Amino acid sequence: MAEEAGRRRRAAVVVLGDIGRSPRMQYHSLSLANQAGMEVDIVANGGSDPHLSLRENPSIHIHEMKSVQLSGISKISGALALLLKAAIQFILLIWFLCFKIPRPDVFVVQNPPSVPTLAAVKLVSWLRGAKFIVDWHNFGYTLLGLSHGRSHVIVKVYFWFEKHFGRMADGAFCVTKAMQHELAQNWGIKATVLYDHSPEFFHPASLTEKHELFCRLGRSICSAMGSADCFSVEKEVEDENTTALTSKIDGGVLLKPNRPALVVSSTSWTSDEDFSILLEAALMYDRRVAATLGEEDSMDEGQLWIDIKNGKQFDYPRLLFIITGKGPDRNKYEEQIKRLKLRRVAFRTMWLASEDYPLLLGSADLGVSLHTSSSGLDLPMKVVDMFGCGLPVCAASFSCIEELVKVNKNGLLFSTSSELADELMMLFKGFPEECDTLKSLKDGALSTGSSSKWSNEWETNALPLVNQVIG
Repeated sequence: MAEEAGRRRRAAVVVLGDIGRSPRMQYHSLSLANQAGMEVDIVANGGSDPHLSLRENPSIHIHEMKSVQLSGISKISGALALLLKAAIQFILLIWFLCFKIPRPDVFVVQNPPSVPTLAAVKLVSWLRGAKFIVDWHNFGYTLLGLSHGRSHVIVKVYFWFEKHFGRMADGAFCVTKAMQHELAQNWGIKATVLYDHSPEFFHPASLTEKHELFCRLGRSICSAMGSADCFSVEKEVEDENTTALTSKIDGGVLLKPNRPALVVSSTSWTSDEDFSILLEAALMYDRRVAATLGEEDSMDEGQLWIDIKNGKQFDYPRLLFIITGKGPDRNKYEEQIKRLKLRRVAFRTMWLASEDYPLLLGSADLGVSLHTSSSGLDLPMKVVDMFGCGLPVCAASFSCIEELVKVNKNGLLFSTSSELADELMMLFKGFPEECDTLKSLKDGALSTGSSSKWSNEWETNALPLVNQVIG
């Protein structure tokens, strides 16, 4: 009994997915270790490295499961592949949670995915005498419904499973007030709203940080995805004094006056984000700027790019879209990008190290979120991170997005590609000096991001529930 009383409390964070692509669960792990003073075991699939602060924290221990891939069987029967995959994942979870980690006081599990995670964690929590908290990011059945339709029998079974085992948890977090209401009214689950907030390593980048980042990304930025474009003419500079956006002179870093506007979007390349909206908006911006400046369709683009490279400025800047993320539809959209004929717009897709991603957001001029939510009840984490870096956002409109994006304060909303193109034209006219609306939104985003950080939100709303559940 004395040994048990003196034992340091322990939590197990469970993610049936790539922990490197699960920022909220990474932040939970850091808070459980640093703010609750617990030992933390993360049980998750591998794939991408989590943030360095996790990997170097002596109280956090990562246990990597192998992803289950049944591509051969799925070609024969999709339903059979789903059942077999769930069964194998269930066994893997039981093995890791029962035998590969020390007994925790509490499991904190990400949902979705719900199958088989919720059942496996509930069983193990009973076997090992631990408590069980679900962190509701979204509803898994709504994501499945995107590909099968809400009326499909598999979706209905998934919904029953998610609701049944979700109600067995000892506590719950959720990401919005709208989701809290849905869980209380229709699921019988009392959840604590734990809003996403960026941690301290999301902040506006200094000029030096921007320059060093663009030096590291130089090859990627100056390499066109298809035929030559308005950035591939820049070529990669051999020395470290000049990038496509910055110059280093006498030890000081300056932003180039005719630099492009840097627009960043992060995507999982899935069906709940219609990426074609951004491609169409970029094409419309390109055509509308050309028409506004009275340029002929037959003009020599190569000469225009050389003029811009040599310092010529226009009322509207070039746009460099950097799209980060991994996902199933990435190759499809990259092929579409290669076929676009753009004069003042270029796209680059890349996957960044977890330490470089906040620097990219802190170096950008505008963020774009295409997330529309399968349930209409969750909020895009990427927007939270953007605000943490003082980056204003143009976000796709859906039912509860205004819990996060305040129109004309820290961002704008759009429903169509034409609306997004209008916003790009309005925000970037006169860039970089004479774009007052963009500067005002940037101030609002910085205010939003600095008003509260994840550690404050977690200590106020999550820590009391964790303590109450452990008892």
